[in-house]
Amino acid sequence: MFELSSYQLFVLASGSILFGLFLLIKGGDWTIDAAVFVARRTGLSPLFIGATIISFGTSVPELFTSVNANLSGFPGISLGNVLGSNVANILLVLGATAVFLTVTAQPRELVKDLGMMLLATAIMAYGMLTDSLTSVFGLAMFAILVGFVYYQYRTDSIPIDDEADTDPIGIETMQAAVLVLLGGLAALAVGSELLVQGAVATGTALGVPEAVIGMTVVAFGTSLPELSTCIAAARKQSLGLILGNIIGSNTFNILSIVALTAITRPIWVDPVLLGMELWVTVGVAIIFAVWMLTVGRLNRPMGVVMIAAYVAFIVAQYLVPQTLT
Repeated sequence: MFELSSYQLFVLASGSILFGLFLLIKGGDWTIDAAVFVARRTGLSPLFIGATIISFGTSVPELFTSVNANLSGFPGISLGNVLGSNVANILLVLGATAVFLTVTAQPRELVKDLGMMLLATAIMAYGMLTDSLTSVFGLAMFAILVGFVYYQYRTDSIPIDDEADTDPIGIETMQAAVLVLLGGLAALAVGSELLVQGAVATGTALGVPEAVIGMTVVAFGTSLPELSTCIAAARKQSLGLILGNIIGSNTFNILSIVALTAITRPIWVDPVLLGMELWVTVGVAIIFAVWMLTVGRLNRPMGVVMIAAYVAFIVAQYLVPQTLT
């Protein structure tokens, strides 16, 4: 039987990753557009749509990828994807956004939402450290999310700019929205499979643990929707959408993605993720929350520092992965 060399395997895996990322990005876009159209037709407020549907929509690639990876027997990619995405959302996405536009907010407007993000992070850390990411634990996490979303709906607590341009393009009827939604979900399913398998093959060819691949390559790819959304919002001076998207996405990543992944199949925690990976994720969340609640401002120099910190974090993943096992 013909066997591929490591180089050939790497090339094929890279192609699978790139095409998978393309399908995830397009599928995420289509899903968001369709969901926003349907939500507005059903009378939901623009504030609620921006704070929940957009945040969840940009997290859909992570959801499909993590569930698929866990069901396929690669829990390191599944959980590493969420940890890496949360780090990337803050350091890379917000950092890049701050380079284009100074991100400011009134601290009192962010207290509840940052508090929920920190609570979600603490719950995830506890579940990982105690190896408790079971179906029951996942159900409890998802119940917390449902309660918080209902609370948001009742209080409109996340500051999203009503004038932000989130109108779906090219959708005029409910039937068209359903077709776009189905197409988006299909693209997400196929894209997540290609990304997971490509990532596993890449890790095998390079001799890198799957958890590290999940924390870096997969997490970066699935964070691209948040990056594109925030850059677009920065061009339109939509500060509320930027912060609401990132804070909401990080909360959804944990309370929906980790939760639903655990519900479908209990998550085995790769020891690699219990070292620097977990504590960097927790530390970045805490520092970001404290900074926004005290300073309430991210300018260009801070954005450069954040991007540099992210690059250093990624480099460290490949320099010292063996010491974390």
